[in-house]
Amino acid sequence: MNGEEMREERFYQLKIRLLGIEPEIWRRFTVPASITLDRLHDVIQIVMGWNDSHLHGFTIGKKRYTEFPESRQDGLVCGRYRLGDLIKKEGRTFRYLYDFGDGWEHELTLEDSHFVEPVMLCFEGERACPPEDVGGVPGYYEFCRAVKDPAHEDHEELLEWVGGKYDGEDFDRTGINWMLLRYLRWSRDRHLDWGPIEWYE
Repeated sequence: MNGEEMREERFYQLKIRLLGIEPEIWRRFTVPASITLDRLHDVIQIVMGWNDSHLHGFTIGKKRYTEFPESRQDGLVCGRYRLGDLIKKEGRTFRYLYDFGDGWEHELTLEDSHFVEPVMLCFEGERACPPEDVGGVPGYYEFCRAVKDPAHEDHEELLEWVGGKYDGEDFDRTGINWMLLRYLRWSRDRHLDWGPIEWYE
């Protein structure tokens, strides 16, 4: 999307919050109304701090949308639907599920359907998202207890597993927005599509 197209595009202001954890982990960010659900997933991964290593799905109204549905019961292909065609009214909420094993449930709210600036940025938020594969909400609480308590039997092992440190209060808005700018750069339209590519394990 070039600068001229972004100026003409309508933008949404969204708030996302991770359910089941207190104090709340949340972000406020903007995206084009025309964003497809598969790209909205990419943006959510960046603003929340996930690693995009698990399956995901959206629930909007009574319909489910996911990346690779194997049957009609699994839902619709999320890359074929644009957010602005599905969500129009301010105050409307919908759900995003990340990692079907750990079950990270998020609620998104459309706060502003005519955001004044044509930008895709994260403006506000609080707290770091949990580590990947920590075991859902119960596992996250146990993890936090262990890393805060040097006397906990799993303290050293979990600190090493998470990379040596974990600050649950950390919210790096500048880092998030650098990642969003890189994502916009990498995902821009090109003059030619990829030719056939063979991927090797």
